[in-house]
Amino acid sequence: MAGIRIFVVTGANKGIGYGIVKGLGEQASNAVIYLTARDETRGKNALHQISEELGNKKKAEIRFQQLDVTDKDSIRRLATFLKKEHDGLDVLVNNAGFAYKTNATESAEVQARDTIAVNYEGVKNVCDALIPIMRNGGRIVNVCSQMGLLDGIYKQEIINTLTKSDLTVSEIDQFCQNYIRACEKGNRREQGYPESAYRVSKAAAVALTMVLHRQLKDRHIVVNACCPGYVNTDMTSHKGSLTIEEGADTPVYLATLESDEPNGQFIYLRKPIDWATHRLKLIMCTKKP
Repeated sequence: MAGIRIFVVTGANKGIGYGIVKGLGEQASNAVIYLTARDETRGKNALHQISEELGNKKKAEIRFQQLDVTDKDSIRRLATFLKKEHDGLDVLVNNAGFAYKTNATESAEVQARDTIAVNYEGVKNVCDALIPIMRNGGRIVNVCSQMGLLDGIYKQEIINTLTKSDLTVSEIDQFCQNYIRACEKGNRREQGYPESAYRVSKAAAVALTMVLHRQLKDRHIVVNACCPGYVNTDMTSHKGSLTIEEGADTPVYLATLESDEPNGQFIYLRKPIDWATHRLKLIMCTKKP
């Protein structure tokens, strides 16, 4: 990727997204990094804080742009801006995420719709808008989770569908809709799904990663999903064992890949794992070496 590289990081005003922008700002020379967030005030405050923390270690220019991944108008505005300002972008890090707390009182159906809207549909809609203006040879990093692993969580028929080589986006949509219907009817387990909407949303996001990898091969756009680890953030109620900087390490690594490998992989601690067969218990709280 010659010339000035344009990076976009979603959900970046705090947590892992904040760490990703900070890491890119320190490592990505000759680049403009867009810290995006729903709330303009929080986003601009985060931008100011990162600039202060980096000081003279900052190599890239960091700017703020508003983005709500659940709002298609907001997504379109960002795409229009990037096209006008930079004639596109080079790197997209889909980090924005959402999870209900374990003591949430909302119904299973509401939790399913809200969680999938951010963690899967948000990623899909941002990709739909930005991939057409992404330059060939770009990078897409979908920050997912070990909670998106499949083995022992879903019935085999669902696993077979999500991991088949000709999977379509429509089939991933159907996977999500079937889960929402199962939440409505109260028979998630009987239908071969887990209870957790977060698990389902992240499995869908990983599956989407694999479809995008296949679709974008000819454009040499490298697409990977990753797990940042169990990080000390608001989302984990600050129970995670990793720092934000440690959690940001793998996403930053993938966003700045020099080579075209890894590609179409699920990456944890900079190493690929098989998302269909790897067991969650093996990597739940492993610290970065």
